[in-house]
Amino acid sequence: MQPTGPHEDVTGFLTQELTLEYSRLHLPYRIPQKALVKPNNKETGYNPDLLLVDRRKLTSEPLWEKKSTLIYGASIPIIIEVVSTAVASSRETRPTHCLTNWRDDYGYKLVDYESIGIPEYWIVDYLGLGGVRFIGNPKQPTLSVYQLIDGEYQLQQFRGSDIIKSPTFPELNLTAEQIFQAQR
Repeated sequence: MQPTGPHEDVTGFLTQELTLEYSRLHLPYRIPQKALVKPNNKETGYNPDLLLVDRRKLTSEPLWEKKSTLIYGASIPIIIEVVSTAVASSRETRPTHCLTNWRDDYGYKLVDYESIGIPEYWIVDYLGLGGVRFIGNPKQPTLSVYQLIDGEYQLQQFRGSDIIKSPTFPELNLTAEQIFQAQR
C-alpha cells in the first residue's frame, strides 16, 4: 500500500523534529529509512513510519549488517507509527480502494513492539481514525505515547495544545496540534 501525502507530511515533520533534537543533544541516534523490526518468533517484520536507532547498540544486532533488521528493543529508543488511510492499487497501479491501518498500529504492532522491549512507542492518529476503545468518544486526533515500564506499556495521550511528554526526549517542546498540523 502506498501512504498518502498527508501521512508522509506528518512522518517527515516528526523525522525533522527528532533529528534536530538528537543532534542538539549530541546523541548517537539515526533514523534509517528502510530498516525492519522483526519480532523473534515471526518470519516477517515491520517497516515502521519512523524508527530511531541507537547506533551504539547495533553491534549486538545479529541481522543488522546483512539485512538492516533489528530484533532487540535496546537498539530502538522510539518507534512511531502514523495512522492514516492508504490507497491499495490494482496491478495497473490505479487506486482501487482506501484502507486504514489503525487496527495494525493499535493491535499487532503494539503487542509485538511491547514483546520486543521497545522503550517508547508513539501512535500518531492525526485524523482520529482509531477505535473508540483506543482514542475515546468522540473520536478526535490523538497522539498516544506508550512507555515500557516493567515489561508492559503504560499509556499517555495528547490532544490539541498538550505538550508531548517523551521519556527519550524530555526537553522536546512540541504539541500534539503541531504534529497534526504538519499534514495541512
